[in-house]
Amino acid sequence: MTDAENGAPEESPMSPDTGGAVPAQASAEPGPADAEAGADAGAEAAGTDGDAGSGSGSADGESADAGSPDAAGPGGDAADRAAAVAALAERVRSVGRSGPGDAASSSVSSPGSAPEDAAAPATPADGTGTDRVVTDEQRAQALRATAEVLGAGGAPAELAAAAVSLFGDGAAEQLREDPWAVLSLPGVRPEHADGFARGLLGPAAGPGDPRRAQALVGWLLEQAALRGHSALEIGEVTAGLERLGVPDSAAAVQAAVLDGRAMPFQEELTGAEAHAAGGDDEDEPPTRTLLALERLALAEESLADGLVRLMSTFVPGEDQEESAEEASAEAAEENATDDATDEDAADDAEDAEDAADATPQAPAAPGPAAWEAAAEAAPSSSAAALVRAAAGSALVLHTGGEAARAEPAALLATATGLGLRAWAATWTDHGRAAFAALAPLPDTPAPAPVATLAELLAGAAGPGRSPDGTLALDLLVVLDAPLLDVELAATLLESLADGTRLVLSGDPGQLWSAGPGRFFADLLTAKVCPAVASRTPDFGPIGELVSGVGIGELQPVEAPDKEVVILTAKDSGEAVHRAVQLLTDSIPRALGIPSEQVVLLTPGHGGGAGTRALNAAAKARLNPGPGRFAGFDPGDRVADSPAPGHTRLARVVDGDAAGLHLEYPDGTRRTVAPADAQKLRHGWALTVHQAVGRHWPGAVVVVPDDAAPALSRQWVYTAFGRGERHLSVVHAAGPALPQAVAERPAAPRTTRLRAILAENAAQEY
Repeated sequence: MTDAENGAPEESPMSPDTGGAVPAQASAEPGPADAEAGADAGAEAAGTDGDAGSGSGSADGESADAGSPDAAGPGGDAADRAAAVAALAERVRSVGRSGPGDAASSSVSSPGSAPEDAAAPATPADGTGTDRVVTDEQRAQALRATAEVLGAGGAPAELAAAAVSLFGDGAAEQLREDPWAVLSLPGVRPEHADGFARGLLGPAAGPGDPRRAQALVGWLLEQAALRGHSALEIGEVTAGLERLGVPDSAAAVQAAVLDGRAMPFQEELTGAEAHAAGGDDEDEPPTRTLLALERLALAEESLADGLVRLMSTFVPGEDQEESAEEASAEAAEENATDDATDEDAADDAEDAEDAADATPQAPAAPGPAAWEAAAEAAPSSSAAALVRAAAGSALVLHTGGEAARAEPAALLATATGLGLRAWAATWTDHGRAAFAALAPLPDTPAPAPVATLAELLAGAAGPGRSPDGTLALDLLVVLDAPLLDVELAATLLESLADGTRLVLSGDPGQLWSAGPGRFFADLLTAKVCPAVASRTPDFGPIGELVSGVGIGELQPVEAPDKEVVILTAKDSGEAVHRAVQLLTDSIPRALGIPSEQVVLLTPGHGGGAGTRALNAAAKARLNPGPGRFAGFDPGDRVADSPAPGHTRLARVVDGDAAGLHLEYPDGTRRTVAPADAQKLRHGWALTVHQAVGRHWPGAVVVVPDDAAPALSRQWVYTAFGRGERHLSVVHAAGPALPQAVAERPAAPRTTRLRAILAENAAQEY
């Protein structure tokens, strides 16, 4: 299996035959802390070439015993290791109390308290310690110098652009001073960095070099982020360092904290976690020490601050009767003092009119009676419950399946009817169109106030911005909320003004975000705001099947009109044959659903039945051609993934020297430069992570024979729910599929949001 198939970016630019063999003590079988067990699913979520279908990982890229502190390592038995980890945790915590430097003094915090000045001073873009503008000639010179250094260490010169982009025009000097800094570049693994360091330093490049140890701490945390963790327990980090041959993992962690590469946090354990840790002493609850990358630590702190800010600044409206009485009293008081002359009264009236013109109109603030009347008029009991929750709370969670989207649509229409500036945000353009059809504005031909979240935050659509830079709205409904990672969620919260109502809606059974964190799940667990669970089921055989999967049962369902078809295959080759036959012939012929409206779904890109194999077979049947334009031909279906977790589907119109011309479902067109065309994939087959936020009239889910480690209840639930009218399952995994549904709900993610909220917000719900 290649690095690309194990979760590293496709075609890693540094290969072992560049001198990248690791020292003997560092070449032990890498574990999940090294992001090898299951990293393919993280790569799938990130739009890279991970082969979840090749049996190397799980839906969240972590095995059940991933990186546990008791993992086998160079030192002693489990009890000795636990004691060593506890001692290290105390030393790391003490760094913030007495260690040298600003970074050290900021490295410790209790749950919910933001570390101060935690990061080491940032390197300017040019890497010189000044803010001067880098000219084209200076950049070209930096690229040449960096390529020379890379070549001297046996690394490909193609990495120069990425190095200069990351380190500035001082990249060459930085790589000479710290060869293991190359580990920060895309596709570079520890064995590659070790080979590069030996190429520059010779015998002095040993496994215990402090520069190597600190770089590996950051690399382990970055790999954990690819698997969805926003932080890691300190024992998992030390175990990963030991597997990579670091002689003194404790010293490496301490040095990384002092240097600002990692930020430590201490959290109290509660519930099942406390019991598992042996916390029977009520006076001293057990704790754990976590390490996090600065950007993720600050994102979760900012996210929690934003949530608390919305809730603490929210002021419900008052009924209009009370406001009218107050206005009448004020008018009577003014009329009682009519001693002024007619001329003075006219001047006062003119001044008042000018003041009214200059004063912005106050936003609507409907009172309890107006909200209750709207709730009583809601189309369902669940919609009424959602309206009532939004009436009295700034932050509301809503859970339910596809049919339950009618409830936030009803809330959007209600809020607009009450005079509020209300908008909804979806994850995909497909979701935007589907939700807009559910939420037409009452008594107006204007389009529904719905945009994708990316459009809303970028200002390409939506209500615009207020003078203070926040979104000019009173209520925002966010669909597909489980897909928001902590950094995107923090950005969203920063864009909302104080007191804005935020309604987060999503299906908790579906896959989590491609990026780190589990924002929606943590909020549900934290119980700091009302949560409305929809009572609206997804109907039909597909809805029945998906509902069963959601509670851990994979049972046959009655499908008189062939809404659900389950087929078995003996191996991946047969699975590909059957899936393509369904796409090109069986479904169009028997059900009248054209191939253009059917999608093939699989766990990963590689393997015998990954997206590559499926797309090659589909193209051969549906649009054969030589791939004249960067491997594509006019008429090809393509998947455009500009960022992790975001995929847009398009069709190739043509290609020329300018690039590949694509047309998207909404009619817009884009030309992809030849250098960027290699980032596109054929789009007849997608991974399930690429398919989130979308539905097709027909879906064919392929479960390869080597996909067992990648399967989870979340994955199956999400995959089976992509079909609207028809679902076919081509299944070669044997008992692994029902076992995953019954026994593996989702791979755990380590996050800090719940602990921060527990310190700053009361559990009232």
